[in-house]
Amino acid sequence: MNPGRPEDQIELARKVLETEAQAILGLIPQLSDTFPRAVALLHECSGRVIVTGMGKSGIIARKLAATLSSTGTAATFLHPAEALHGDLGIVQRGDVVVALSSSGETEELLRLLEAIRRIGAKLISLTGRAESTLGHASDVTLSCHVAEEACPMNLAPTASTTATLALGDALAMALSSCKGFKPENFADLHPGGRLGRRLMRIESLMHSGENFPRVAPDTLMPEVIHEISSKRLGMTCVIDARQQLVGIVTDGDLRRHMTREADLLSRRAEDVMTKGPITISPSALAAEAIRIMEDRKITSLVVTGSTGAVVGVVHLHDLWRTEMI
Repeated sequence: MNPGRPEDQIELARKVLETEAQAILGLIPQLSDTFPRAVALLHECSGRVIVTGMGKSGIIARKLAATLSSTGTAATFLHPAEALHGDLGIVQRGDVVVALSSSGETEELLRLLEAIRRIGAKLISLTGRAESTLGHASDVTLSCHVAEEACPMNLAPTASTTATLALGDALAMALSSCKGFKPENFADLHPGGRLGRRLMRIESLMHSGENFPRVAPDTLMPEVIHEISSKRLGMTCVIDARQQLVGIVTDGDLRRHMTREADLLSRRAEDVMTKGPITISPSALAAEAIRIMEDRKITSLVVTGSTGAVVGVVHLHDLWRTEMI
């Protein structure tokens, strides 16, 4: 193979990807009753989850700690070498330590074992050698053995780190599901970026107070049309004296009635409105509003509180402005 030839580089890349894909698939037959035991140990943890590993395994450990934290489990990364020089104080009774080591013989991790036992923390290991010193010392051992590395020399950690990453994700997702972690919980932990915007709650996006259109059922159509035009949402809520929603009047309702009723302007809102419109809760997520609007082919949703009172309106344009779609 000539490393300078593009076709040889593509062939090597293909082999690397195939090897790493096979490494992940190879984890499936290795799953056993130890996996649900590990999930249970993490679920019952009364303290924090401490994830640790050296070198490339340490990088994967940082990612696992971040994934756990973002899905409802308090987790932090502990560098094993720093732990030997004072940082071990972060580990407390009631914590669960998750140790990552392909060989299961990483010196810095093995030197922590006695201290972890003395403190009273539990230990889960993700290792390529379940029969290793680390594997035998753990309360639960998860095997992430791979047949070969993707490195052409079979030396650099490649397939093994990919497999460990995937198994860590599987562990985090199973734990999240076990805890009943929901989209609204995810939203609370992800307020920033495009994902955060999709997970914003409707109450932070809706037109409320004097900014959302509303008329009474007996409001004459000229005033109804003025309310729709002035609030620029293409609709108005029709609300009774108790602030309960009885219907909506949209631009589409106006067009339909104009084609068949010459005396439209003498009618009242209750004569023209659409009854039983779709509503959404102020605590619902923006992503849910997007789904409803797309499914129903509508551009606005009335927002109602727990008592059924109208508290606002959210429009498709509000979602466009925040780049959610």
